[in-house]
Amino acid sequence: MMESKPIRIGIINVSDRASKGIYEDLPGKAIVSTLNDYLTSTWEKVYAVIPDEQELIEKTLIDMVDNKGCCLVITCGGTGPALRDVTPEATEAICDKMMPGFGELMRAESLKYVPTAILSRQTAGIRKNSLILNLPGKPKAIRQCLDAVFPAIPYCIDLLEGPFIECNEEVIKPFRPQAV
Repeated sequence: MMESKPIRIGIINVSDRASKGIYEDLPGKAIVSTLNDYLTSTWEKVYAVIPDEQELIEKTLIDMVDNKGCCLVITCGGTGPALRDVTPEATEAICDKMMPGFGELMRAESLKYVPTAILSRQTAGIRKNSLILNLPGKPKAIRQCLDAVFPAIPYCIDLLEGPFIECNEEVIKPFRPQAV
């Protein structure tokens, strides 16, 4: 039996302080931990911790999609209103189409916990056959947001003709419409 190659998922922590080693990369580790809980498909991470620099964010996103073959790239950090928060701008600049429903649902979910969720500018977009998802930088919020939107992600990847993503349905149940 031939083993299929692992699904490649990009994870980018956008943080000036984490990229300088001032802060531990807890947000990136939270994404990996959450994906390990969710996925039964074999997957490998393509990982980066970079500063809040729009050009560098754009280059890293492009590299993960175009060169490294990631079907999904998840960023954390850089989605607030601070002057250096430019992750959504970088994402929009390199995407072929935007998927605003992801950001809308993540903000709605986060509002259940904190009133400042309205300050978040999380978004998502499509580049070629890959989904790029911008998450907030707080580890607790990362899991809350992924719990809300991940059920739609495997089907989105299906529609983009990407790999079939299988999940531990006791943890997260992906939604795929039934054939008519």
